[in-house]
Amino acid sequence: MSALAPTSDSLQPMLEPSSVAIVGASPRAGSVGHHLVRQLLGGGYAGSVHLVNPGHPEIDGIACLPSLEAAGRVDLAVLAVANHRLEEQLSVAIETGAGAVAIFSSCVGEASDGTPLAHRLRTLAVEAGVPICGGNGMGFVHVERSLRVTGWYQPWELVPGGITFLSHSGSLFSAMLHNHRQVRFNLVVSCGNELTTTMDRYLAYALERPSTRAVGMFVEAVRDPIGMAAALTKADASDIPVVALKVGKTERSRAAVATHSDAIAGDHAGFEAFARAHGVHLVETPEEMMDTLQLMASPRRAAPGGVGSVHDSGGERSLFIDLAARERVPLATLGADTRRRIAAVLDPGLEADNPVDAWGTGHGFDDVFGECLDAIAADDGVGVVVLSVDLTPEEQVSESYGRVAVELAGSVLTKPVVVLSNLAGAVDPVEAGFLADHGVPLLRGTASGLKAIRHALDRRDRAGLAPVVVGAAVPSLEDWGRRLLSGGALPETEALDLLADFGLPTVARTLVASRSEAEEAARRIGFPVALKTAMGIAHKTEVDGVHLGLETEEAVSEAYAHLSRLGPHALVQAMAPRGVEVALGLVRDEQFGTFLVLGAGGVLIEHFADIIVMRGPLDRVRALRAIESLRISSLLDGWRGSPPADRDSLAAAIVSLSDLAFHLGDRIQSLDINPLIVHAGGCVAVDALVVSRTG
Repeated sequence: MSALAPTSDSLQPMLEPSSVAIVGASPRAGSVGHHLVRQLLGGGYAGSVHLVNPGHPEIDGIACLPSLEAAGRVDLAVLAVANHRLEEQLSVAIETGAGAVAIFSSCVGEASDGTPLAHRLRTLAVEAGVPICGGNGMGFVHVERSLRVTGWYQPWELVPGGITFLSHSGSLFSAMLHNHRQVRFNLVVSCGNELTTTMDRYLAYALERPSTRAVGMFVEAVRDPIGMAAALTKADASDIPVVALKVGKTERSRAAVATHSDAIAGDHAGFEAFARAHGVHLVETPEEMMDTLQLMASPRRAAPGGVGSVHDSGGERSLFIDLAARERVPLATLGADTRRRIAAVLDPGLEADNPVDAWGTGHGFDDVFGECLDAIAADDGVGVVVLSVDLTPEEQVSESYGRVAVELAGSVLTKPVVVLSNLAGAVDPVEAGFLADHGVPLLRGTASGLKAIRHALDRRDRAGLAPVVVGAAVPSLEDWGRRLLSGGALPETEALDLLADFGLPTVARTLVASRSEAEEAARRIGFPVALKTAMGIAHKTEVDGVHLGLETEEAVSEAYAHLSRLGPHALVQAMAPRGVEVALGLVRDEQFGTFLVLGAGGVLIEHFADIIVMRGPLDRVRALRAIESLRISSLLDGWRGSPPADRDSLAAAIVSLSDLAFHLGDRIQSLDINPLIVHAGGCVAVDALVVSRTG
């Protein structure tokens, strides 16, 4: 819904108004109309304020006007009125020349012409070119402009910062403003039901603010994918990190679907692939969101290398090591000079290696910790420096861990210096404020903090990637394009032919229609072979339609006799070498286009949450990183005596499928390669199902 162009200028009357009128201002304590007045005036807004309420002569010493017309033209008209009065008051705002409108009501009901109220309000605003914040939202707080347009209590002591937060949840909008973590914002918006102003337009505005260093988004739905793509492209080009928490991860596998790829992807996968393609950092909880935003807002980006950390507890050091492994956060290997520097200040018995438990007796802790941190920060193998301690209150400022971190940050200018408190609830607010004042990120909770560090490392690694060059179109491209226009599922042999034309290795095979043809094909291919029904059944194993490891003509004959109950057509295939079973596929999302699915393969594919979704185009480096992100990645290194599988061949197959998606993705609804066997000598597609788009 790209109703209004996503430009910064179009939102200035809303977010930078020189005059504001509150229609429905109220003297009743606790009401939305009263909170609006108190928040706007108490927050220090310096523009003109007009209170509109014909039932009261004044509110809090400010005279009330009988109508919005009496206020004349204003930049922002705030409509704090019930649903049944919205259409009338919006019309008045438009007629009097308001530059923007804010609505808090739900907008549920019927308009004057019998259409849904929300539709009528949207039509009025779009035709007039007037952006609306809301409805059914909680407004916004533009901290650096001292502008509070919200009908609910928000803290008065808001310090401007470099983070923008955009939310489809009103409660989380308010919670962010009430946070005790010293996370500081320049702009916080409750987008509501986005009658005209979608989240991407607020994002576009934030990206033009010089103060914006990072953006967080709590997303329920993307109503304007084109506008969001444009804004995220701009964020990526501007090196402004975007962190998103997307809700609504319903599983498509609850309904009947044609391919495993479609089933395991779920309704959320299109957004996930879309977001990753634009460099968005996806988080799972508000706490991970807060930690990641706080780290991303730091002007320092992770340097090459792993994480170097100093701890005041052996047990918490071990916890850090365990969780770093789980979150795939690499711990740096320190150089010999670094270890010597650390050993020189540690108490006897403490190990001079990363991570460092530096406490010992605690004697002269500030010098010990300072030297250890300084040595780690100087090591070329360290990309992020972490002081991991429980930031509890100290009796003396001189005993403060925060002071140690701030002093280090002042001397280290090229790497992030981070304080990570293992127990979020034990952090001293004074220490937290001290760190915030000096620009040192404070991460709360070992797991959440390490997730944030993983995001910082991902951002560093992505920044160094070269643009992808898509493979040239194959000679058979036009033929396949016409074939896919017919709709429905391709026969399996044609699906494998399609993959082979784009360079994916496929198993040798022959389509047969009789027992004698099956026996002859098996002799030609060479035993052992597999025999599968070719009667257009998507999930063959569910109907006992697959026979593997047939080593004689008699075995092939018996298997064909069993399969013939399903129909005469069958596929004789060479048996693939033993290896790791991987699933690889494509799914078409109507909002976000075609994306790739990579995960654990085999018959239990839908029961494992070990997948990654990606949007092409992809190259070898990006494909290898996708493989590394999966838990099954360790199986490719060899398992119980088996030789390592060929990762490069799997990466090449992913790139080939990415090229196929680039050239034919708009013709394919879903594509499933399951399994793709990855072995020591390469990889091979054993089974494929391609469902073309209809319409």
